[in-house]
Amino acid sequence: MRIAVVGTGYVGLVSGTCFSDSGNTVTCLDINAAKIERLNRGEVPIYEPGLEELVERNRKAGRLLFTTDTQRAISTAEIVFLAVGTPPAADGSADLTALWAVVDAIAPYLHAQAVVVTKSTVPVGTCAGIERRLLQRTGRNCHVASNPEFLKEGAAIEDFQKPDRVVVGVRSPAVADVLKNLYLPYLRTENPFLVMSPESAEMTKYVANALLSTKISFINEVANLCERMEADIDEVRRGIGHDRRIGFAFLFPGVGYGGSCFPKDVQALAAMARDKGIVPRVLMAVHDTNLAQKRVLGEKILAHFGGTLRGRKVAVWGLAFKPRTDDIRDAPALDLIDQLLAAGAEVTVFDPEAMENARALYGARIKYSEQAIDALTGADCLAIVTEWNDFRRPDFEEMARRMPSRTIFDGRNLYVPAEMRSLGFAYHSIGKAPVLPG
Repeated sequence: MRIAVVGTGYVGLVSGTCFSDSGNTVTCLDINAAKIERLNRGEVPIYEPGLEELVERNRKAGRLLFTTDTQRAISTAEIVFLAVGTPPAADGSADLTALWAVVDAIAPYLHAQAVVVTKSTVPVGTCAGIERRLLQRTGRNCHVASNPEFLKEGAAIEDFQKPDRVVVGVRSPAVADVLKNLYLPYLRTENPFLVMSPESAEMTKYVANALLSTKISFINEVANLCERMEADIDEVRRGIGHDRRIGFAFLFPGVGYGGSCFPKDVQALAAMARDKGIVPRVLMAVHDTNLAQKRVLGEKILAHFGGTLRGRKVAVWGLAFKPRTDDIRDAPALDLIDQLLAAGAEVTVFDPEAMENARALYGARIKYSEQAIDALTGADCLAIVTEWNDFRRPDFEEMARRMPSRTIFDGRNLYVPAEMRSLGFAYHSIGKAPVLPG
């Protein structure tokens, strides 16, 4: 099939590349000329495991094209995916400015039978709005569908190629058949292809992310309570996770969620509720709990050093909001670094992939290490914010030599407290009593 993908951000680039890898001819369209030039040179602007190799293979095969020419991308496309950003507005609602601009731009070039599909996360009713807008711009009824993405950064290729389910929102069975034919290569192991109205599909995306966010905020709040009541959150988590009604997924305590989806989608769903006269009490609590949780690690460090960090050196391991990505959008590490700097600390950071993104944000206000171990030299403590595998089994003896204080604040519970005590470390984690050397 001939496919156009408008937007070469995370969702657009991954989706377009994967569609091309199943034999389709895909043209990715973006207004950012510098990004398109990079992609045409084979340079992938984001870090996602496996993506660079996939882009290069399909680009060389002639199935994956990149352009800033709207007419070239749209005029022959049978399916046009819209994958532009929908950032939060001041009130938390989704800002659709870029989406409406794209709809207007593609309208003159749309093939009469082309199907326009929203991949972007958009408020309920957006597909209907696109239908009305395209009718005004083209003078005909256009096929518009919703096909929300459920990709996890760091595992996006596998998620796309082996989906839990494919959700499409359509007005007609014929459009559903077109999209099912497109997704057939990924449905060979009976992964469900779920057909519903566009409104239900749009809601499904928001509800999925909001529910996962709720689980994270809930277990974090319980973890904070465990610390005050001499309970161990990992033991509690095991105790509830074996209940089949609950399970273990997204019940790992930590320093809160970040990224490009969960924070904005919780707020956008809450904004939709308020717009319909419903008070979104649970959603507001999820959001507020997460904001507070992002400060927990910094508060532990401040309390340990008597409320001030002036003259103290703090090493931070992990900047990306999760491992296997370089994405620092709404990352808990940013909240921690801001706290540390405000308290007068000297901050040295390390992350396997996100260093340049952090450098673009903080510049010379913090220091950057080439290796994780180097960040510890002369540090008064270490804060772990992202659960990269690189950090799970470090050389503790070398850590002790570099950091004589032997003090760790672990926001991801990577280590066993009893083992850390035996190694001579003061170890502070989430949802457990701190341990001291002995």
